[in-house]
Amino acid sequence: MLSCVGYAATAADAPLKPFAFDRRDTGPDDVRIDILYCGVCHSDLHQARNEWQNTIYPCVPGHEIVGRVAETGPSVTRFKAGDMVGVGCMVDSCRECTSCRDGLEQYCETGFVATYNGEDRHGRGITFGGYSRAIVVDQSFVLRVPDTLDPAAASPLLCAGITTWSPLRHWKVGPGQRVGIVGLGGLGHMGVKFARALGAEVVLFTTSPGKVTDGLRLGAHEVVLSKDAGAMAKERGRFDFILDAVAAEHDINAYLDLLRRDGTMVQVGAPEQPLPVSVFSLLMKRRSFAGSLIGGIPETQEMLDFCGRHNITADIEMIRMDEIETAYARMLRSDVKYRFVIDMATMPQAA
Repeated sequence: MLSCVGYAATAADAPLKPFAFDRRDTGPDDVRIDILYCGVCHSDLHQARNEWQNTIYPCVPGHEIVGRVAETGPSVTRFKAGDMVGVGCMVDSCRECTSCRDGLEQYCETGFVATYNGEDRHGRGITFGGYSRAIVVDQSFVLRVPDTLDPAAASPLLCAGITTWSPLRHWKVGPGQRVGIVGLGGLGHMGVKFARALGAEVVLFTTSPGKVTDGLRLGAHEVVLSKDAGAMAKERGRFDFILDAVAAEHDINAYLDLLRRDGTMVQVGAPEQPLPVSVFSLLMKRRSFAGSLIGGIPETQEMLDFCGRHNITADIEMIRMDEIETAYARMLRSDVKYRFVIDMATMPQAA
């Protein structure tokens, strides 16, 4: 066993604190990774606080992991010691169902194994995530991080990045299309960067006047304040595709009305309450409303390679491990531009 130290929540109302545990030994197909950086996703907060009512404690969050390979098993062919690699939201799947065979492990028909709070298929109980010094992962779920990228700023690509990249690629966003991005946060800012790099005309929708300048800096051709009824009315029927990255309650029909005939709106933000859909927003112009969940391993590698060629990373704010509770509080206030990343050099040596 590999002795490891992480930061764990032990109850929904308990602050995260140092936690000692064991990782499995490096098996034949495994890669042991010394974690350098881990992004902080809003899902980490939901899970630590048991807001989805499925948390198993102790819980070590973290699924935006970048680090260096420390050891490989004898059957590993894709990686070697010293490689810069990443691990995202999943560390295993059934590998046999249609989705897995299609490289869409995120839709595994028996459920993928989450990087944390998942049922470990190696008999180790519950998986522990990236708020830790090291992790052991099957090579099939390890990604290569291009050397051209800042590894800290690349870590949010493993969740925020692939969550926005996957629908943009699936619906073939590219030149000649007018694309809307709703919300400028951890997801939305990546959506703006990707849509612009893919060649689309990009319009950002935000409720905050203070985000107009940032939206343009990040790559939007235009920024529309969604609280301005007149500005929204001018955009009706002008969009081929809209990516909605807002995780709070909001009027999605206002955005569906902006789609052209046969346009598609995809929801990647996950509000706690159901979003009412007016059927006439869909019927009148044969519009589609869809959802999307992260991406499979091949698609995630494709995204990382694209980012390497185009020098795309997340806008981040680095924090120490012992600042995680402050970071969570700021996340709740939307006080981050646009993703916190933990420097794992600040992790205690012992719990």
